[in-house]
Amino acid sequence: MTTDHGAEAIDPSVPPSGSGCVECDADGGWWFHLRRCAACGHIGCCDSSPAQHASAHYRATGHPVMRSYEPGEGWFWDFEKNELYESGPDLAPPVSRPENQPAPGPAGRVPADWAEALR
Repeated sequence: MTTDHGAEAIDPSVPPSGSGCVECDADGGWWFHLRRCAACGHIGCCDSSPAQHASAHYRATGHPVMRSYEPGEGWFWDFEKNELYESGPDLAPPVSRPENQPAPGPAGRVPADWAEALR
Protein backbone atom coordinates (compact mmCIF):
# COMPACT_ATOMS: atom_id res chain seq x y z
CA MET A 1 0.00 0.00 0.00
CA THR A 2 1.32 3.40 -0.90
CA THR A 3 -0.36 6.71 -0.16
CA ASP A 4 0.82 10.26 -0.52
CA HIS A 5 -1.10 11.47 2.53
CA GLY A 6 1.91 11.50 4.81
CA ALA A 7 2.42 9.92 8.21
CA GLU A 8 -0.81 11.37 9.64
CA ALA A 9 -2.98 9.09 7.45
CA ILE A 10 -1.87 5.89 9.19
CA ASP A 11 -0.68 5.48 12.76
CA PRO A 12 -0.01 1.78 13.38
CA SER A 13 0.45 2.31 17.11
CA VAL A 14 -3.11 3.51 17.84
CA PRO A 15 -5.48 0.79 19.11
CA PRO A 16 -9.09 0.59 17.91
CA SER A 17 -11.72 2.59 19.80
CA GLY A 18 -13.68 -0.53 20.75
CA SER A 19 -15.38 -3.62 19.39
CA GLY A 20 -18.27 -1.89 17.62
CA CYS A 21 -19.30 1.32 15.89
CA VAL A 22 -18.81 4.15 18.37
CA GLU A 23 -21.85 6.15 17.24
CA CYS A 24 -24.18 3.16 16.77
CA ASP A 25 -23.31 1.96 20.27
CA ALA A 26 -24.05 5.42 21.67
CA ASP A 27 -27.35 5.71 19.77
CA GLY A 28 -28.55 2.11 20.18
CA GLY A 29 -28.15 1.50 16.44
CA TRP A 30 -26.83 -1.46 14.50
CA TRP A 31 -24.32 -2.09 11.70
CA PHE A 32 -23.69 -4.42 8.80
CA HIS A 33 -19.87 -4.35 8.80
CA LEU A 34 -17.23 -2.34 10.64
CA ARG A 35 -14.34 -0.14 9.50
CA ARG A 36 -11.36 1.18 11.48
CA CYS A 37 -9.73 4.56 10.94
CA ALA A 38 -6.04 3.95 10.26
CA ALA A 39 -5.13 7.33 11.76
CA CYS A 40 -6.98 7.41 15.08
CA GLY A 41 -8.52 3.95 15.58
CA HIS A 42 -12.17 5.14 15.43
CA ILE A 43 -14.51 2.24 14.68
CA GLY A 44 -17.43 3.15 12.44
CA CYS A 45 -20.00 1.25 10.44
CA CYS A 46 -19.60 0.71 6.69
CA ASP A 47 -21.46 2.48 3.90
CA SER A 48 -23.85 -0.48 3.56
CA SER A 49 -24.94 0.12 7.16
CA PRO A 50 -27.90 2.43 7.78
CA ALA A 51 -25.88 5.20 9.45
CA GLN A 52 -22.60 5.05 7.46
CA HIS A 53 -20.48 6.30 10.36
CA ALA A 54 -17.07 5.37 8.88
CA SER A 55 -17.47 7.69 5.90
CA ALA A 56 -19.00 10.34 8.17
CA HIS A 57 -15.84 10.08 10.30
CA TYR A 58 -13.73 10.73 7.19
CA ARG A 59 -15.80 13.79 6.27
CA ALA A 60 -15.65 15.16 9.83
CA THR A 61 -11.94 14.54 10.48
CA GLY A 62 -10.27 14.34 7.08
CA HIS A 63 -8.75 10.97 8.03
CA PRO A 64 -8.76 9.34 4.56
CA VAL A 65 -7.73 5.72 5.21
CA MET A 66 -9.94 3.04 6.76
CA ARG A 67 -9.21 -0.64 7.28
CA SER A 68 -11.77 -3.41 7.41
CA TYR A 69 -12.53 -4.39 11.00
CA GLU A 70 -14.03 -7.73 10.04
CA PRO A 71 -12.41 -11.07 10.96
CA GLY A 72 -10.16 -12.42 8.21
CA GLU A 73 -10.09 -9.15 6.23
CA GLY A 74 -7.01 -6.94 5.95
CA TRP A 75 -7.86 -4.53 3.16
CA PHE A 76 -7.71 -0.73 3.36
CA TRP A 77 -9.89 1.92 1.67
CA ASP A 78 -8.69 5.40 0.77
CA PHE A 79 -11.65 7.80 0.69
CA GLU A 80 -9.71 10.62 -1.01
CA LYS A 81 -8.41 8.47 -3.84
CA ASN A 82 -11.46 6.18 -3.94
CA GLU A 83 -9.03 3.24 -3.99
CA LEU A 84 -8.91 -0.21 -2.43
CA TYR A 85 -5.63 -1.68 -1.15
CA GLU A 86 -5.60 -5.43 -0.58
CA SER A 87 -3.08 -5.04 2.25
CA GLY A 88 -1.19 -2.45 4.24
CA PRO A 89 0.76 -1.95 7.42
CA ASP A 90 0.00 -3.94 10.54
CA LEU A 91 -2.14 -1.95 12.97
CA ALA A 92 -2.25 -2.26 16.75
CA PRO A 93 -4.39 -5.18 17.95
CA PRO A 94 -7.07 -6.23 17.90
CA VAL A 95 -7.33 -6.27 14.12
CA SER A 96 -11.05 -7.08 13.96
CA ARG A 97 -14.27 -7.15 15.91
CA PRO A 98 -14.59 -10.21 18.17
CA GLU A 99 -15.31 -13.30 16.09
CA ASN A 100 -18.23 -14.19 18.36
CA GLN A 101 -19.90 -10.83 17.62
CA PRO A 102 -22.31 -11.36 14.71
CA ALA A 103 -22.48 -9.41 11.47
CA PRO A 104 -24.74 -7.66 11.21
CA GLY A 105 -24.47 -6.66 14.83
CA PRO A 106 -24.48 -6.22 17.61
CA ALA A 107 -26.61 -9.10 18.85
CA GLY A 108 -29.96 -7.96 20.14
CA ARG A 109 -30.14 -4.69 18.18
CA VAL A 110 -30.39 -5.92 14.59
CA PRO A 111 -33.97 -5.71 13.26
CA ALA A 112 -35.56 -8.79 11.74
CA ASP A 113 -35.84 -7.02 8.38
CA TRP A 114 -32.18 -5.88 8.38
CA ALA A 115 -31.50 -7.02 4.81
CA GLU A 116 -34.08 -4.56 3.49
CA ALA A 117 -32.23 -1.67 5.16
CA LEU A 118 -28.89 -2.32 3.40
CA ARG A 119 -27.81 0.24 0.82
